[in-house]
Amino acid sequence: MNQPSHDAGLFDHCPWLFAGQASGEQRAAQEQRQKRLLAGPGEVRLGEGCFVAETAAVHPEVLHLGDRSYIAAHAYVTDAIRTGADCTVNPFTVVRGTVTLGDGVRIGAHSSLLGFNHGSAPDLPVHQQPVTSRGITVGDDVWIGSHVVVVDGVTIGDHCVIGAGAVVTKDLPAWSVAAGNPARRLRDRREPRGPREARDPHEARESRDLHEAREPREPHGAKRPADAEATGGRGGSCGADAAGEWWGLSGADAVGDRWGLSGAEVAGERRDLSGAQAAGDRWGLSGAAAAGERRGPFDADAVGERREPSDPDAAQERRGQVRPEALVGELRAFAAAAREQATDLLDRSWRPDTGRYADRPGAEPTVRAHCDAVEIADLLLKDVPPHLPAPEHVERLRALQDPATGLVPEYGAPAPLPGPAGVPDGAPAYHVLCVGYALDLLGSSFAHPVHAVRTTTADRLVRHLGELPWTDRAWHAGAWVDSWATAAHWNLRAGGEAAAPGALEALFGWLHTHADPWTGMWGSPTREAGRLQMVNGYYRLTRGSFAQFDLPVPYAERVIDTVLDHSRDPRHFAPGRENACNVLDVIHPLWLCARQTTYRSEEARSWAASQLTAALGRWHPSGGFAFGPTADGLGPGREPGLQGTEMWLAIVWLLADVVGVADALGYRPRGIHRPEPAPVERPV
Repeated sequence: MNQPSHDAGLFDHCPWLFAGQASGEQRAAQEQRQKRLLAGPGEVRLGEGCFVAETAAVHPEVLHLGDRSYIAAHAYVTDAIRTGADCTVNPFTVVRGTVTLGDGVRIGAHSSLLGFNHGSAPDLPVHQQPVTSRGITVGDDVWIGSHVVVVDGVTIGDHCVIGAGAVVTKDLPAWSVAAGNPARRLRDRREPRGPREARDPHEARESRDLHEAREPREPHGAKRPADAEATGGRGGSCGADAAGEWWGLSGADAVGDRWGLSGAEVAGERRDLSGAQAAGDRWGLSGAAAAGERRGPFDADAVGERREPSDPDAAQERRGQVRPEALVGELRAFAAAAREQATDLLDRSWRPDTGRYADRPGAEPTVRAHCDAVEIADLLLKDVPPHLPAPEHVERLRALQDPATGLVPEYGAPAPLPGPAGVPDGAPAYHVLCVGYALDLLGSSFAHPVHAVRTTTADRLVRHLGELPWTDRAWHAGAWVDSWATAAHWNLRAGGEAAAPGALEALFGWLHTHADPWTGMWGSPTREAGRLQMVNGYYRLTRGSFAQFDLPVPYAERVIDTVLDHSRDPRHFAPGRENACNVLDVIHPLWLCARQTTYRSEEARSWAASQLTAALGRWHPSGGFAFGPTADGLGPGREPGLQGTEMWLAIVWLLADVVGVADALGYRPRGIHRPEPAPVERPV
């Protein structure tokens, strides 16, 4: 580039040169351009080192540009656009509707990302049709070539390269190299570019079908994304498990092989286990069989011939084919076996020497284990755990509560001190839930109000809500809300005030005004874990607040979008990685939002059916369920115990209810995971 730096048109068309070549006058002009955007009618946030061309038509409702991102000449940007760092919207590009870009996304010139659509019903002229928007999501380190069109509802995974002129109509998994109209996945970007045997006849045409996108070299030392070894912008892997990650697959719209569906669906192969009609092998974790094949504990005929996946289209057609009526027999058999073995699994966790319950053999007794035993006995035996009479269960649990604060410590621990707004961190926060609901199942209640919450003022509550770690630890923040709201619920049940006047109303007011309208949630995804913290925190938060007090959740359809996208993240849902917490925290939001909308209901049912089949295969005879493997080492892990059993029994019911076959189980959760709201007066 030999054009003089005083040529303003140079930077409009090549904004990556601005940082190194612009004059002081040109920098001042760009500062004024950005000030006009910030003062405009939309919600605009611009990171450090951003550039917006004077000739770009930028008229957003929401515009969030990450650091070092730019919008070049004659681009047309409207509606709600959010980008990560180091993103480029090159000349003559159109970005409209709801569009979210990760870090290091490069969009070639003359491309269009259209995150909205018009209806096409025959009874109205096109110009009168309603406009809908499912949105477009693009992951990190993505190169979109020139003249590409991406239509509404598409998710493009991390590290993808989209060839010039492609029309992307369906989701693409991470690391895809795709091209064509409609765009087709040609290969994995990590594969060598040299000669190799094609996996299908179409791939043999890759060399002439894929027109590589061309862009000028970018600043900051970024490598070209097309390079097989490039990291691209802030590319490379997103967390240790990002390689091979699949984002946003939606039912039959998946492109290529499908990952991240536990048990029943793996790498495009469907294993439909429905009593004696099983079409594939049954997998699960059961003692020595954990590393191998499991042939269902409830039906000896459940094992069929294992079929290898055929071509992607055929595999795609098999998805979503679990028939609800075919699950009824298996659910009945499971529930009968669980009831028959309930006393045995409770016996293995009872410690006669201490007169207490432990989660599993060899573990220390805990308050939670006693409460889990009460919940399991109520579900499966419709009675109390047989090791103590009902009055003694009640007496022991009521005696745990500290009368001064109303909080419950762990065995042997001192009385907990209240937190800044009532509930402290740690075991006492969860004891508000588990001890309260265990007593409720036993026909009793806390001996004292939860004074630590009863004295919380609205001002203190709102201040603490704003200080919670929503950005990087949304699960922790949501769990705190769950505990505080549940304590308020017990206080109301006791016939007193939930908290200081106005505090409960302030909670729901804060939650409504701080929910993200684009995700329906509180908090943000993280590079290390994707949407995990945000989705898991959503479950805990809404369980104790909106669900418990029978209030509709805000932005239910956006919640469903977010949760279904998260449910395809193989870091958390690939075979062998699922745990009770992660599956519960997907199915409960889907179940809760289904009370308000039928949006994407078939996809939710398909996911629930596949998870249900996999979950039943995890039962350990006379041992119950294991919580499941956890990458961070948290939770009981792979050994069956009370916590895993209590959670998975509730998960199985929720999954079955979404599919429409929960009645076959013959039980319905009445404790922490009860589907009905708690019987208290709603906040105004």
